[in-house]
Amino acid sequence: MSTASSTDIMPLARVMARLRDPDSGCPWDIAQDFASIAPYTIEEAYEVADAIARDDMSALKEELGDLLLQVVFHSRMAEQAGHFRLQDVVDAITAKMIRRHPHIFGNGGCREDGHAQWEAIKAVERAEKDPDRSALAGVAIALPALLRAEKLQKRAARMGFDWPDLNGVMDKIAEEIDEVRDATTSAEQEEEVGDLLFAVVNLARHMKINPEKALHEANRKFDRRFRSMESLAGDDFAALPLEDKEALWKQVKRTGQQS
Repeated sequence: MSTASSTDIMPLARVMARLRDPDSGCPWDIAQDFASIAPYTIEEAYEVADAIARDDMSALKEELGDLLLQVVFHSRMAEQAGHFRLQDVVDAITAKMIRRHPHIFGNGGCREDGHAQWEAIKAVERAEKDPDRSALAGVAIALPALLRAEKLQKRAARMGFDWPDLNGVMDKIAEEIDEVRDATTSAEQEEEVGDLLFAVVNLARHMKINPEKALHEANRKFDRRFRSMESLAGDDFAALPLEDKEALWKQVKRTGQQS
């Protein structure tokens, strides 16, 4: 099989067809289904985001290829099951992008209104699929929890269900903290902590902060500071009393050490 460079996606599709051939393909690839491949699809999307965060263009090229493979893999399984083909996927997304950009491909108004038009067209599309569907329809259950919370809140806000200002959000967070304190069973504690996290996402949304990015940065900062603590303490870090560890934490925080 030729491996010559091409902008055509079909060489990759032919590779996948060979791998999924029931008679001569790869046993592992043949054994997969949509559910077994889905976790890899999510993982590859995160690896794309990681390459972007590290500004590693070489890695980004590779990770985009891995993500593209996931699209081809799912499409091949769908074709074998008689649902749709890879070309149908390409045609559908091409038509959708043209339909949602009338300000570019038609006479749908000025460029400045592009995002508003995009959201309006999406709302019409959702209603056409099922007129009785909720305003929350289409927010994928499998999204990371912080991202899904933000999307659900944005949808609700478009329907007028939202705090008018930050004060209401802050009061809600204080209320949820009290409810966490009052919870007595494991089930109640889990529920109340979930409500608290949901309220904090609401705060981030009102402050126009991306909660996923904010938590990512907090994770990165904690990782850096903790490693600095370990470096300062050496092999004895684990055995140090909590008071000494807290002192190291304050030292690292004060000096901004990163190694």
